[in-house]
Amino acid sequence: MTTISPCLWFDDNLEEAATFYTGIFPNSSVGRLARLPSGDAMAGEFDLDGLTFRGINGGPMHAHFTEAVSFSVTCRDQAEVDHYWDSLCDGGEESMCGWLKDRFGLSWQIVPTRLYELLSDPDPARAHAASEAMLGMQRIVVADLEAAADAVG
Repeated sequence: MTTISPCLWFDDNLEEAATFYTGIFPNSSVGRLARLPSGDAMAGEFDLDGLTFRGINGGPMHAHFTEAVSFSVTCRDQAEVDHYWDSLCDGGEESMCGWLKDRFGLSWQIVPTRLYELLSDPDPARAHAASEAMLGMQRIVVADLEAAADAVG
């Protein structure tokens, strides 16, 4: 069976990253790790809520994540947004419009399903108001999106 898995290149902290991520997402675990004679992880796998990631400690030569690749986490409510935002941003940095960069430099989009619903509202004025509100946010706040949409409706 053919499978496709993201493979992430870390400088030398694959095991730390795998442990960090699996502590945030439910139904997650660190899988097999190939180790060097020193005991340090060289390559391995970890599962995040059903998605298998592969990782390698390839050294600093190419270990630079950019926003060109990010992982989007769709959240059912504000509590989930807050959990993933706070957890992934710990040691990282906030960006705009629901984006953040974690402590390893990997970009994430933390997006409530309500944002998608409001952006596709049949009333273009409500959709536009929600979009404008989102553009001014770092962490997406569902109540603020709804208030902006309701203000024109």
